[in-house]
Amino acid sequence: MPIEKLDDCTVLLVDDSPDNLAFMAQGLAGRYQIKAAKSGQMALHVLEQFDVDLILLDVVMPEMSGYDVIRFVTSNPKTRHIPVVFLTGKDSQEDEKLGFELGAADYIHKPVSIPLLRSRVRTHLQNKRSKDFLRDQNGYLETEVLKRSSELDRMQDAVVFALASLAETRDPETGNHILRTQHYVKLLAEYLAENEKYRELLTPKKIDTYFKAAPLHDIGKVGIVDSILLKPGKLTKEEFEIMKSHTTLGLQALERAEQLSGAHNDLISAAKEIAYGHHEKWDGSGYPNGYAGDDIPLSARLMAVADVYDALICKRVYKDAMTHEKAKSIILEGNGQHFDPLVIEAFLAQEDLFIKIASEFSDD
Repeated sequence: MPIEKLDDCTVLLVDDSPDNLAFMAQGLAGRYQIKAAKSGQMALHVLEQFDVDLILLDVVMPEMSGYDVIRFVTSNPKTRHIPVVFLTGKDSQEDEKLGFELGAADYIHKPVSIPLLRSRVRTHLQNKRSKDFLRDQNGYLETEVLKRSSELDRMQDAVVFALASLAETRDPETGNHILRTQHYVKLLAEYLAENEKYRELLTPKKIDTYFKAAPLHDIGKVGIVDSILLKPGKLTKEEFEIMKSHTTLGLQALERAEQLSGAHNDLISAAKEIAYGHHEKWDGSGYPNGYAGDDIPLSARLMAVADVYDALICKRVYKDAMTHEKAKSIILEGNGQHFDPLVIEAFLAQEDLFIKIASEFSDD
C-alpha cells in the first residue's frame, strides 16, 4: 500500500472537553478513523483495545495529565512507536521542552486551527507509515540474516563432522568415537562452568564451540601411514615419534584452513587447541611440547580425559574393551599427573552420564 494512502489510519483524540473533541473529530471526519477519549485513563483503555496510528493529546486534564499519559505510551512496547502530538493552551518553552523530552512528536496550540490540524496530522501519519515500513524491512532483513547465519552454522558443522569422519575411516575400529568424545567434552565443560575458576570462560557459547571442535582432535591422523596407524602391536620408538606427529599435522591443517578463511574463527581456534594439545599431560610429560598445568589449553585438557576414557572402554585390535570401573581406576591413577585434577573432579561428578553416552553411541 502506498504510504500516501492514509484513510485507514486511526487517530485517537484525547481531551477532557467534549466541545474540543467534537470540533477536532468533525475537522478530521472522512479522512481517518477516529477514536475519542475524554480522560487519560479512557485513552489508555482505547490503546489496549485498538491499533492507533496517532494520538492528539491534551496536556492539562484532571486526574491524569497528558504528560502522565505519554509516559505510559512510550514505556509500552506495543504503543511506543505511536507519535503523540500535544494539544495545549500553554506557550511556555519549559512546558514544550518537557513534552519533547517525554517523547512528543509535536505541539499544536489551542485554539486549534482545523487546516493546521489536518496538515500536522497528515505529516505525522506519513512519517509514521515511512518509519513502520523501514522497521518492517529491518525486521525482515534481521530475520534473513539470522536464517542465513543459521544455515552457514549448520553447513560448517556438517563440514567439520565430515572431515572428522574422514579421518576416522582410516581406522575402522574407532566407530562412534568422535560422537562419544564430543559429548564427554561437553559434560566436563558444563560441570566446570559452575566452578569459579572457569565460570567466565565456559559460557554456553564456548561450551558449544568445544563440542563442535572436539571431533577434529585426531584430524592429523590422515597424514600417518597405514603401517603405523593400523599396526596391531606395540609401536617402536621411531614409529611412535611418527605417530606423535599427528598433533602437529592437525594443527598445520587447521592453520591453513584459518588462513584461507581470512578471518578469525572460534571453532577453528578451539580445534587447533584440541588437535595440538590433547596429548599434553598435567605434569609436563606429554607431547608435542611438554606443556604442564594451566599452560595446556582447557579445551585440550577436557579432550585428554574424554579421549583416554573412550579408548579404554572400546575394543581395539591390540586390546579388549575395559569396563567403566576399570577405565575409571586408570583415569584416577593419572589424576594430577596425566590429567587436570579439576577435570577429574568433573569426570567423577558426571560418570553416570559418561556411561549413558557410551551406551547410547556404542559401536554395536
